Amino acid sequence: MKADAEKRTAKVERKTRETRIAAVLNLDGTGKVSIACGIPFLEHMLELLGRHALWDLKLDARGDLEVDYHHTVEDIGLVLGTALDRALGRRRGIVRYGWSLVPMDDALCRVALDLGGRPFLVYRLATRKRKIRDFDIALVEEFFRAFTVQGRLNLHVEQLYGRGPHHALESVFKAVARALRAACALDPREKGIPSSKGRL
Repeated sequence: MKADAEKRTAKVERKTRETRIAAVLNLDGTGKVSIACGIPFLEHMLELLGRHALWDLKLDARGDLEVDYHHTVEDIGLVLGTALDRALGRRRGIVRYGWSLVPMDDALCRVALDLGGRPFLVYRLATRKRKIRDFDIALVEEFFRAFTVQGRLNLHVEQLYGRGPHHALESVFKAVARALRAACALDPREKGIPSSKGRL
């Protein structure tokens, strides 16, 4: 694992007996995204995340999908969280906080986050549907939990209403993306670490 603090990029690889994942992340990109993980719905959501955060993101994941999607989904969250943390470096000069309110047809999602270094996830969905084809939507919470821990951020996600699970989760990923885009941005007035403690 390595990061380039000036370019705010990171390359991360993770290999276990269950998954093999490689990711390249550029926080200051233009939304160019290439995702291959063998789970079409998750690929679609991650494309939305990268595009609306304006990240350049390339991710290739191979997992034991014949067993379950869980290992692959969770480990992708771990890898992306690690990439975010590495790309942010010391987090000098960032805005730090971000929030968004994103509609997607009948669904509306509210997200607030803090890149302050302390992991915590609050995750609430209004939709009561459990699956999109063969994808268990409960795995999205596992993805964000892993992402939050490794990315060292406080993330609050609340899908306020909307019955259809596809639009509900699309509003979630877009709202997280927009909040990340705001929080990761460089603040021209902030010359140091955005904390009274002097570190994040």
